[in-house]
Amino acid sequence: MSENTSFRFLHTMIRVLDLEKSIDFYSRHLGMKLLRKNDYPSGKFTLAFLGYGDEDNNTVIELTHNWDQTDSYDLGNGFGHLALGVPDIYKTCELLEKEGVNIPRKPGPMAHGSTVIAFIEDPDGYKIELIEKK
Repeated sequence: MSENTSFRFLHTMIRVLDLEKSIDFYSRHLGMKLLRKNDYPSGKFTLAFLGYGDEDNNTVIELTHNWDQTDSYDLGNGFGHLALGVPDIYKTCELLEKEGVNIPRKPGPMAHGSTVIAFIEDPDGYKIELIEKK
């Protein structure tokens, strides 16, 4: 399908229980900027888009907060993780750990390769893979 050449990955959406806590996590700990946030009263939800640059040229994350949700979401077994490149994974994880961020997989080489990775968790338990990109 030759028309696919104009496709572009826009965003990944995840549902979050506490929107402000999640915005703080992605902006303060991961350096993303809140690009826009919209309330939809008739649907009782808020969408917040965060990323490392404007949506016209960058893939972003969409946080969806359903106002009536009181229980944590079931993350399911189909979702894998988000992945971010970082220049110094050991320093990054050291700083995140001091901030109380959960790091279930400490930084180090992959078991079946040489790429240096780590996994952290956001406030809702979503996994974020950090990949060292020098």
